[in-house]
Parts: sequence; C-alpha cells; structure tokens
Amino acid sequence: MRRLIEFPCAGETLFGTLDEAPGSTGLLIVSGGNEIRIGAHRGMAQLAARVAEAGHPVFRYDRRGIGDSTGENQGFESSAEDLAAAAATFRAQTGVTRVVAYGNCDAATALAFFHSAAGVDALLLANPWLIEPTDDLPPAAAIRARYAERLRDPREWLRLLRGGVNVRKLISGLIKASANRLQQPDGLPIRLAAALAQTEVPVTILLATGDNTALAFHDAWRGPAFGAARAKARIEERDSASHSFASIDDKNWVFERVIAAL
Repeated sequence: MRRLIEFPCAGETLFGTLDEAPGSTGLLIVSGGNEIRIGAHRGMAQLAARVAEAGHPVFRYDRRGIGDSTGENQGFESSAEDLAAAAATFRAQTGVTRVVAYGNCDAATALAFFHSAAGVDALLLANPWLIEPTDDLPPAAAIRARYAERLRDPREWLRLLRGGVNVRKLISGLIKASANRLQQPDGLPIRLAAALAQTEVPVTILLATGDNTALAFHDAWRGPAFGAARAKARIEERDSASHSFASIDDKNWVFERVIAAL
C-alpha cells in the first residue's frame, strides 16, 4: 500500500509518500538538488516500490519549498529540520526500529551533515556533492579524467593537429586541472570530510565512476583531509556515467546495495 502523508516542519507543511511493508528496518529516501520525491526518471518511486515489495517500509518526502511542500527552498544546507521531521514521521507512522537513509548528490551530503540529529542508523550516500563552482568548467578531477582518456586516443591528437580543438578552452581546462587541490578550511570538502570522520553509524558510499560529481568526490577522498573518514566509510563503484543510476542495470545495482544495507 502506498499512501500520502503530510507532516509539520518549522511552521510549514511537508508532504511525503509511504510505501508500507511489515519490516522493522525501513528506508528513508532523501531527494537531491531540487528534485521532487519521485526522483529523476521516477527512480526514487521505483526504488521505493521494489524495497517495499522485499519487505521493508520506505518513506520519501519533499523538503520545504520543493514539490508539494510549503515554505521556502533554501537548499540542502538548510534541510536539517526537514530530515529530522521526516525521520520522526517515518518512525511514528510505521514503528520501525532502525532507519537506513539513502540520498544522491547534495542529499548525500545533507545526510552526512545532519543524520545524527535525525536519529538515522545507517547511511547510503550516492555520488556525494562537494563541488563549489568557480566557473562554468567541470570539476578539476573530471577534467583530468577526460584528458587522460583523450591522450590515449590517437584520433584526438589528429584533431589537435588539424585545428579541431578549441585551444582557449583547452588551456583553461589545463590550468584548472593542474590547480592546487588544497581546499579552504571552511569549504564544503573539508566539512564533508569532518562529518564523515565523526559519524557513529555505518556508511556506504556508492559512486558512478564516469559521473563528474563522483569523480570530484573520489579525487578528494584520496587526499589527506579524508584520512579519518576512510576508516569510517567504505566505497562501492559502478561502471556508469549516470549520476542518477538511470539504466536498468544501474538501478538493479543500487537496489542490491540498498537491500544489503537494510
């Protein structure tokens, strides 16, 4: 049974969807970006149905200012109260004793920041967002990966010799790709590293190896800032360029890992 639930949050009304099932461990799905709770390509709704069919209740919701929910959308860094209200509603409506939370992109980052206050018991973080844009180019890690791929392709060298490459864009990309990887002490990567290092719950990080957001995260993950975090979380990788794990095989891969966490 799938039903609509409305619940309060900081003077506003949030809307969520509950897929009912008898299990005592439930899945809380947090949407990334400005996506409504159905998810990209209906992915979150489909995942919820499959997980509920496997015996675990699933709750997903729209944060303030998104979809059906009232209030102002102030982005993922202002979503702590939304997450706490959703987790409390999920427990009250189902009686679950353990909550596993899954989020993609900046929802994964929000979960890393705010899961403790919401009483979440385990985290599945897909392609966590830690990019702080400074221009219209992809993240430096993605640029390095693309150049490494192209340097192995003789056709790209031929394009360069024939003038088929935008030299100005090439130079801009090389400058960014070779930039110092050190981050500001109050920057998003450093704060995410600290949050993961301090967590007391199991954390699994899911990465699509060809996705720019995942490439940026993986690049930072190997650096010294994430040293303590690496002892707290484990990474599983999917050979895919889809940020939202959109293909059937991608969705099956995510589903299997969700069920394992539950």
